[in-house]
Amino acid sequence: MSDQPTAAPADPVHEQTVDGIGTVTVRPLDPHADAGTVHTWASEERAVFWGMNGLTRDQIAEIYAHMATLDTHHAFLVERDGDPVALLQTYEPDADRVGECYDVRPGDIGVHLMLAPAAPGGERPGWTSALLTVVAAYVFRTLGRSRVVVDPDVRNEKAVARFLRQGFTAGPAVVLPEVDLPDVYLPRKEAQLAFLTREVACGG
Repeated sequence: MSDQPTAAPADPVHEQTVDGIGTVTVRPLDPHADAGTVHTWASEERAVFWGMNGLTRDQIAEIYAHMATLDTHHAFLVERDGDPVALLQTYEPDADRVGECYDVRPGDIGVHLMLAPAAPGGERPGWTSALLTVVAAYVFRTLGRSRVVVDPDVRNEKAVARFLRQGFTAGPAVVLPEVDLPDVYLPRKEAQLAFLTREVACGG
C-alpha cells in the first residue's frame, strides 16, 4: 500500500438536498485517500463492467492520479450525508474513445457512474433516480452543459434500463476501440450509447 500523506477532502463542486434522501455532495476524488473505497466497490463481481476487477488498490490510485493531471477527464466521489455512495467520472467526448463513435456536439459531456454496493442505512425508494437527478443538476446547471452521453456495456442491461427510465434516449450500439496508455488500459468494448438533453432533464 502506498504511503501517501493524508489531506483534507476537497470542497464539494456541487451540493443538493433531496427530500426523503438527504444531502448529496459531489467532490473531487482524492486518488490516494479514496482509492480504498473505489477498490472495494470495483472489486465486486457486480462491478465487472467498470473494468477494474483484479486491480490492486495501488493500481487504482495510479489510474486516478493520472486522471487528475488531465483537463478533459475528471473523477468525483458522491456522498450522501457524508457517506460515499457513488463514483462519478466526467469527460470531454472528443478527447475520449467514445468520440470516435458518434457525432460530438458542442456542449456534450460524457458521464460514467458506479454505484456503491448499497446506500448506507439501506436502500431508500427512489434513491438511484435521485442520484441521477443530482448528477444531471451538476452537469447541466453547475457546468452549463447541454447534453450528456453515457456508454454502458451492452451486456449491462440493468444500467441501460436505469438510464432509459431516467429520460435518456437510446442511441446506437457501438464498438469502442481498445486504449493502451502508460497509465491505463481500456479493452475493446461494445457499448450502448444513450443521450440526455438539458431540456428533458431540467425542463428547459
